[in-house]
Amino acid sequence: MMPRLTRRYPRAIGLVEEAARAGERGEVVHTLLGRGSPVPTGEWAEQAVELGEPADEGGSREDRDRHRRAWGRFTRNFVVQGTGAEWALCWLADLRNRLWRLGDGGTVGDRPHLVFFLHDEVLVHTPAELADAVCAEVRAAAAEAGRLLFGGFPVDFPLDVSVVRSWADAG
Repeated sequence: MMPRLTRRYPRAIGLVEEAARAGERGEVVHTLLGRGSPVPTGEWAEQAVELGEPADEGGSREDRDRHRRAWGRFTRNFVVQGTGAEWALCWLADLRNRLWRLGDGGTVGDRPHLVFFLHDEVLVHTPAELADAVCAEVRAAAAEAGRLLFGGFPVDFPLDVSVVRSWADAG
């Protein structure tokens, strides 16, 4: 699978692979909006030298290599998951404003509003007559978050949007 992904998305694969190599050297990597990864800690970090190669003393070479590769996997994941989290934050911020504008005054219970979110899942409470408009705004906010983070780069965030009577029925 990786050779096909590399051919099809060379820049994306190059980005995450460089993040892994940087992590193996003990360097900080950054998400698209600039959030930095933590630096490695513990014995591995104490032994790291200028080029990220651990000193020969302390632990076997295999152990040191294993720790470096593990931190590289962490930093590879950090740039992907961290940027995904930033997208979700942008989505939620825009969605919250869109939902508020849909309301017709009254209390928060009388207008659409966010009630729960986890990672990339959002639960919105809305009056039934606004359900279709809320679905459209959920999708529009997701697309706008993609444009905000990635500009004109063709990134699509497909959503499964459901309207249910009870939160227990949300799937």
